[in-house]
Amino acid sequence: MRTLIALGVFAFGIKLALAQSAGQQAEAYYKQGLASEKAGDPQAAAEAFNAALKLNPGHADARYRAGEVRINAASLKARAIESKVGSVVIPVYQLEEATVQEAIEALSLAMDKITEGKTAPNFIIEDPQNKLADIRLSLQLKNVPAKAILDYIHSQAATKARYDEHAVVIMAR
Repeated sequence: MRTLIALGVFAFGIKLALAQSAGQQAEAYYKQGLASEKAGDPQAAAEAFNAALKLNPGHADARYRAGEVRINAASLKARAIESKVGSVVIPVYQLEEATVQEAIEALSLAMDKITEGKTAPNFIIEDPQNKLADIRLSLQLKNVPAKAILDYIHSQAATKARYDEHAVVIMAR
């Protein structure tokens, strides 16, 4: 009888240990999903949230985030582009009487050079009424994030940016 009780306690302990490790694994996948979501990778985020749900079907946060990722995949990618633009620091950015097109091209080239081709978003100028054609910009900046340079361009040229899934669209205000 004592052996039977000992085996029962041992089996219960193993079951409890496995349940804790599955719960911990589910939480780890959930945190991985959050990191992927923040990085702008909706596919990796969804896979991580689904893995958490396989281990723990009652994980409410993972279920909610999986649904949010499915709904907002495009905007997640757009936010990731905006974040990447903000993380690139340009050592020197100088322009004298440049057009908006030239300023954006110079920014794109500088980002491409600094990141060795890893972070250079597609910049598109949307100007159907040709409002930006005659605007000239002069900037002399050192050690400034690309997002801040873009903000300076916006302030001087009266433009704004829209971060899409595959491009940064620059347009007149």
